[in-house]
Formats: sequence, C-alpha cells, structure tokens
Amino acid sequence: MTQLFRSLIFVPGNNSRFLEKAKSISADIVCFDLEDSVPDSEKKNARNLIKQALKSRSSYLSSIFVRTNSPASGKIPDDLDAVLQKGIDGVVIPKVNNVSELKKIEKNMSKIEKDRKLNGIQIIPSIESAEGVVNTYNISSSSKRVSAVVFGIFDLLNDLGVEYTKDPEGGKYSRTKIPVDAKAAGVASIDAIWQDLKDLDGLENDCIAGKNLGYSGKSIIHPDQINTVHKIFYPNQAEIQWAEKVNKAYLDSIKKGKGATTVDGKMIDEVHYKQAKAILDLTKT
Repeated sequence: MTQLFRSLIFVPGNNSRFLEKAKSISADIVCFDLEDSVPDSEKKNARNLIKQALKSRSSYLSSIFVRTNSPASGKIPDDLDAVLQKGIDGVVIPKVNNVSELKKIEKNMSKIEKDRKLNGIQIIPSIESAEGVVNTYNISSSSKRVSAVVFGIFDLLNDLGVEYTKDPEGGKYSRTKIPVDAKAAGVASIDAIWQDLKDLDGLENDCIAGKNLGYSGKSIIHPDQINTVHKIFYPNQAEIQWAEKVNKAYLDSIKKGKGATTVDGKMIDEVHYKQAKAILDLTKT
C-alpha cells in the first residue's frame, strides 16, 4: 500500500495560479490536467507549466498525477515527453477503450523512463465508453503499472446517447461493473465526479452509493468536495496498518540522520510519510 485513492482532484494545467494553490490541497491525488480543461491553443503552455510544477514536488501534500490527452487525440507522445520526469507519480489516461491503446502508451513510457533513469510511474486508465466498460477487466489487468481505474460518466453517456442527470439510468450498469472488474484485477477504482458543487448532500449520498458498489474513492472538481469525500471513503484497516509501518520506519530513519527508507521492499520518502501521518491523524479524530 503506497497510495490512497479516496480523492482525485483535477487541476487545469494551463493555470499557474491553480497549480500553485494545489500545493495546499489535501486530496490524495492532485491530477494536473492536459485534456478537457485545456484548449488546444494552450496545450503547449500547460505542458511547460506542469513541467515546472513537478520540480517543486516536495511542496505538494498529495501524490501527483497528470491527465494526458486521449489515445485518439494523437497528443500523448508530446504529453509524456513533457511530463515524465522526477516528481511525477503517475498518469491518468482518458478515454481508454482497449488494451492495445494502453500497451502503445506503456511502451512509450518505458522508453522515456529508461532514457531519463525513472521507474515505477503508475497508470490510471479512465473508462469513458461502451467499449471501455466491456474491456475494463482486461484493461485493469494489462500491466503492473495500472494501480486504479477511473469511471468517466459524461463521455460514457455521450457514447450511449443518454442525457446526463444526477442519477442516470444509462450509467448504472457501467458504474456497477467497473469496480467489480477492477477488484478482480487487483486494482482500485475511482468513481465519477459529482458536478453540482452546491449540492453537498447529493455528493455525500453519491459517495455512499459509490462506496457500497466497491469504489475506493471519487473524482472531484473542487477542493470544497474533499472533506465530504474523505468522510465517506475513510481509510480501511490495510491502509491504517500501512500508515503505521511508514510512520515508524520514516521516523526511525530520520533519527539515524537519514531520509528515505523502505517498507515492505518499497521506497518511502517524505511524501509517503505525510500521507501516513494524515491517515493516522484521521484515526484520532
């Protein structure tokens, strides 16, 4: 256990003010966005801003992911070339339809990692089409890099020709299937966003429904949603045990005049310690 998936917040990659404010956001994953929130004319600028933000990774409380453009866009090679560097934990790939698309991306990532002496960058595919829903288990189990999958409700409904509502009938089968397939593949699942920022009661009920379906957390679009999401997706026993191990190991390492150390064969550093401390603080409230 080296990653929590209770909350994944999207931050527009072309907005330097938002990228700076994200340093204080307490979501489990801050995801700098290169896709939907960034117009084509701003893609290059967004890549450069994200590249600079990653250099100050230690200032961020959360794990840092970047959402690339979709496989169909043809922009992923440029996205990866810009953002795969020290400081990034993973990439969210939107609109993944099948394993073949993901394998091409992974091959590109492996080459860049080798050239830049990087390793362990995660992939979170986003399931946003009928084909993607059908292939969720295969996508989830296609690579050791895949740590979670995200449910993207809006593009799925568009693919199905169904109008969006707060509880769309057309999305219920897909919403139910995705966490089952993810669990069978041994990865986490992150539920779709709740669009109405003013309806926190609706958000809470939607989180409860998602948790009861087996989701590990929820995608969010505003910091005001974090507390509600974290209240529902409370750390489980395995996460608490991981936090206790990390907390002890890191503090012991600090006492010896060192920093990064290992837990269960995996490297941990200050970022993991902050995550662990946050979990343990939650258990005391």
